[in-house]
Amino acid sequence: MLTDLGVAGTTKTVLKKLPEVTMAFWFMKIAATTLGETAGDLFAQTLKLGYFLTTIALFLVFVVTLVVQLRSRRYNPFFYWTVILSTSMAGTTMSDFMNRDASTEYLTGGATSLGWGPQGLGLGYPAGAAILISLLLIIFAAWKASGMTLQIRDIVTFRGEALFWAAILVSNTLGTSMGDFLSDSSGLGYGGGALLVIGLLAVLVALMKLPAVPNVLLFWVAFVLTRPLGATAGDFLTKPVAKGGLDLGTAGSSTVLLAVLLGLMAYAHAQERRTFPMQQVAAEQPVHERST
Repeated sequence: MLTDLGVAGTTKTVLKKLPEVTMAFWFMKIAATTLGETAGDLFAQTLKLGYFLTTIALFLVFVVTLVVQLRSRRYNPFFYWTVILSTSMAGTTMSDFMNRDASTEYLTGGATSLGWGPQGLGLGYPAGAAILISLLLIIFAAWKASGMTLQIRDIVTFRGEALFWAAILVSNTLGTSMGDFLSDSSGLGYGGGALLVIGLLAVLVALMKLPAVPNVLLFWVAFVLTRPLGATAGDFLTKPVAKGGLDLGTAGSSTVLLAVLLGLMAYAHAQERRTFPMQQVAAEQPVHERST
């Protein structure tokens, strides 16, 4: 969790703000993105606030949680995963607003309208995905041009973290579009869409064994793909049985997923509290002492 710069027997400790990428990281990512899907639909559709108002509200939530994360001096699992969750919820309604037109196809329980304001640009999934992919490539191009690392474990600067979260927001929105396309328009259904994404993730795991394929590239592709996995899983939990879902409802599914995510966050926080003191002692030890 720490990067040490030693000169003449002294050290400067830089506290890392982002987590290590482990198997637990990916479990938490899928839990957060699945909850983002069900919670976004809860506000926009079940509570009938609509895509427009919900997008504005959830984007403001994202800004608030991001400010807390950026002001934190070191990695805090509750801060970090709350931002991931807020990007997933905002990404859900941002994607719906871009791609849909609030026709009755997308409304629940016989509703004829949603909330106040425009309820969708009606761009469709291909056009919406093309825009989001372009935005993501622009962010990565600017990131690369800045000379800062794309390795998540080595991001320690404010600018690097700001670029990271911009990429996260766009990638989660893109992943939502991909997941909704697989669920609604591809003919695969919720289960088939989820199996396809799982198969692609398995391919990425296999590619990790090839030195020619950069791990940074694999990480970001996996990060995008886990979002449609969460989207299809969320739809499978909440959509009616007639459409291939379990019809558990957005409120019940969101409550259970929130409990799971909070439990994982508490576990990560406990792990962090155990490991941080040892890492801090090692970081504060002079370089010449650690090398002997």
